[in-house]
Amino acid sequence: MAFWDNLLPGQRASQFDTGHAVSNAIGLTKRRPTISLTKQGAATGNLRVNLSWQMRTSDIERRRQSGRLLGNPLKMFKPEVVQAHTQGVVNVDLDLGCMYEMTDGTKGVVQPLGNFLGDLNGPPYVKLSGDDRFGAGSGETVYVNLDQKDEIKRLLFFVYIYDQTPAFDRTHAMVTLYPSSGPRVEIELDEDAPEARSCAVFSLEKVKGELVVRREVKFVYGFQAELDRLYGWGLQWGRGYKTKA
Repeated sequence: MAFWDNLLPGQRASQFDTGHAVSNAIGLTKRRPTISLTKQGAATGNLRVNLSWQMRTSDIERRRQSGRLLGNPLKMFKPEVVQAHTQGVVNVDLDLGCMYEMTDGTKGVVQPLGNFLGDLNGPPYVKLSGDDRFGAGSGETVYVNLDQKDEIKRLLFFVYIYDQTPAFDRTHAMVTLYPSSGPRVEIELDEDAPEARSCAVFSLEKVKGELVVRREVKFVYGFQAELDRLYGWGLQWGRGYKTKA
């Protein structure tokens, strides 16, 4: 079992890129990286943050299927995507986490590793619903109690790869925000970072009195401690692991 970082106890929607019209989704991109939940009227209630992913077959596996491609050559330009939990495919284990800083200066993390699951009705008002190790349809979900937003200074949501799993370029990963009202917000982890092990996905904090989501999508080659240094959180990190399912 591999060991990774574990915390020691201690502008309007119409201005942004959207998905398909029928999906009622807003996609945050490099060109348009922010959205105000306040302007959407969605700065209250529970914000649901979901991580889901699929896994691509390897180039070798695709080449083995080249005989079948002869009948339809156009398929060679479309990578085959399979569900992460499909039999015969190398397991992938992406984890969703959140670093938090409260207005009173308290800092910490909510993540599966170390069983830091948080609390929705008490500080940090962030709660992880569970650890999905197979990329099932429900994925992993973190809830944020925005009725307590005045107690929260900033949040940083991140994704990391656990154990002996493929790098990000082997997966189709997306983090989706479901506000209490208005369209959902989608952030694809679509940068070219094949050796990265962690990714800061988005931040949530007040900007000029508004609760703003900012796309980050910054990949690093280390784990949570490296993200911490990048964003100046100042937590103490140690070694950690997850128990076997």
